[in-house]
Amino acid sequence: MSFIVEAIGRVEGGRIEAEDDAWDAVAATIILDPAMVGNDALTGLDAFSHVEIVYLFDQLPESAIVTGARRPRGNPDWPMVGILAQRGRNRPNRIAVSVCRIVTVDGLRLSVTGLDAIDGTPVLDVKPVLRGFIPRGDVREPAWAREIMADYW
Repeated sequence: MSFIVEAIGRVEGGRIEAEDDAWDAVAATIILDPAMVGNDALTGLDAFSHVEIVYLFDQLPESAIVTGARRPRGNPDWPMVGILAQRGRNRPNRIAVSVCRIVTVDGLRLSVTGLDAIDGTPVLDVKPVLRGFIPRGDVREPAWAREIMADYW
């Protein structure tokens, strides 16, 4: 089964190369395409503190895609983990999701911090973060996942 998904915008600014850590202070702007969304598509988003950005790791070559298990970040101290049990960019469909802090909303321009996407990245969707959709109760994760995030933000 396959689907055609078109970008609704792109990332402007932020980093120009993918790096693994310290994304929290990175500022970027999502520029929405008026051919894909209405001019009022972001109306009301400024009432939220955070937004989820769905985007595509478009600069990752197909030869780098992993479909099985690997050690996260190639770290020999961490276990072999299936690609779908980690958040690495080498995923089969190269789809990514980031929760970002909203800085400003201006027409079809959404400025955020904490988006771990690089300049020019195609944006597939934008969703406000609602408390009702964040996990309820405790979140369980293995020790390697806590270690990998130690310097991420």
